[in-house]
Amino acid sequence: MSQSTNSIDWEMVIGLEIHVRLDTMSKLFSGMKASYGASPNSQVSFLDAGLPGTLPVINHKAIEYALRFGLSVDAEIPSVTVFARKNYFYPDLPKGYQISQMDDPIVGKGHIVINTDDGEKTVEITRAHLEEDAGKSIHDKYDQYSAIDLNRAGTPLIEVVSEPQMSNAKEAVAYMRAIYTRVTHLGICDGNLQEGSFRCDANVSVRPKGQTTLGTRAEIKNLNSFRFIEKAINHEAKRQIKILESGGRIVQETRLYDAENDQTRSMRSKENANDYRYFPDPDQLPIQITTAMIDAQRAHLPEFPEAKIKRYVADLGLKLEDADTIANDLNLSRFYEQSLAQSTAAADFNAKFLLGEFNALLNTHGTAIAESRISADHYAGLLDELHAGTVSRKVAKQILDDMWESGQDAKGIIADQGLGQISDSSELTVLIDQLIKDHPEQVASYRSGNEKMFNFFVGQIMKQTKGQANPVQTKQILEDKLNNE
Repeated sequence: MSQSTNSIDWEMVIGLEIHVRLDTMSKLFSGMKASYGASPNSQVSFLDAGLPGTLPVINHKAIEYALRFGLSVDAEIPSVTVFARKNYFYPDLPKGYQISQMDDPIVGKGHIVINTDDGEKTVEITRAHLEEDAGKSIHDKYDQYSAIDLNRAGTPLIEVVSEPQMSNAKEAVAYMRAIYTRVTHLGICDGNLQEGSFRCDANVSVRPKGQTTLGTRAEIKNLNSFRFIEKAINHEAKRQIKILESGGRIVQETRLYDAENDQTRSMRSKENANDYRYFPDPDQLPIQITTAMIDAQRAHLPEFPEAKIKRYVADLGLKLEDADTIANDLNLSRFYEQSLAQSTAAADFNAKFLLGEFNALLNTHGTAIAESRISADHYAGLLDELHAGTVSRKVAKQILDDMWESGQDAKGIIADQGLGQISDSSELTVLIDQLIKDHPEQVASYRSGNEKMFNFFVGQIMKQTKGQANPVQTKQILEDKLNNE
């Protein structure tokens, strides 16, 4: 951090608790659906509502997903994992406790590598434990009272807890993105930030640089935006420094980030573990984690972006920047690799068109590639036509628009609209001869040294042919005619 007015060089210490909603069909301990966006309180079982006499039954898919995550971060996996009751009393927690894990989490110590301004940095993961989510309190629907929606109650989460090893907000964002990339590539989380599938609590403290003891931390709750977590951490650090430099002290508390006003607000005093009165859940037997269970999930581990980037650069010849952009977007890399398998065009040619013209089309329509109206095989077909010289790049952009609107493939559009590239040299020669005859002044200007006039002739041919003239042949014939006649 920058030097303060009191000549104390402060540094941040940041740890993150990331809540990952597991993409299972049902909840963690009941068979009720766990889909997002249903009518309020329409997906609530007796267990979710906290009715007496109900017994939780573990969702085995959630166990598998948690193990898959643990393997992806080289974590310790215990032979036995135990569920506990975490007791607290919120209106949206009808049982009065949350089934979570304390002493024996399903994922132990692990690590993940992030990229920082100073190069690679390893951030240690303390643990990742399974737990059920609470319901949702709604405060802005009615004037006189709050509403409770229990649809979310019981949905399965893993809470990924880092060591306090990040020293600035950019590192925190890099770590959060790294975890996000892991869980989405693993297929255990849909990654929808707006729906709360991936959210974060940030523990932030400051201390004089060089000091080894940690300062008193504040926890910023429920951050679900990479941009907002950076702003929230920076604001909170400045708030704490201002208090300390004025002679005050930091209170351990939970705070909320107000994005509209770019400030954090106190929510409640921060609880410690003993405040929750953890004890083993009497309704849940310890779960044995076998070698067979671990091996089954190891088989599901995908190729992660760091490995993809190396392969794209070494084997496919992509530029590092293009490889990084494609590899870190799961849906983009899937689309790219599907089109590679269907197209004869070179891999780097494909990547340039994908990140250029095709990405521009998606941006125009405000659409992510996962919702593209052009399939990977139709896109590959257009690439083949472009790579073979059947159409020019300009016409290919027009065909992209037509493919988006009609759903037709490139070959059909080219045939229906007569968009094939003019590559007949005799036909181009006739057009160029007439162009030179019609523009004697421009010809004289070019031959007297005005080389920019060459682009005038190219532009005129392209205009006459509606962009269908083969640009390479056009330029070759023009150069021969203008320079030698």
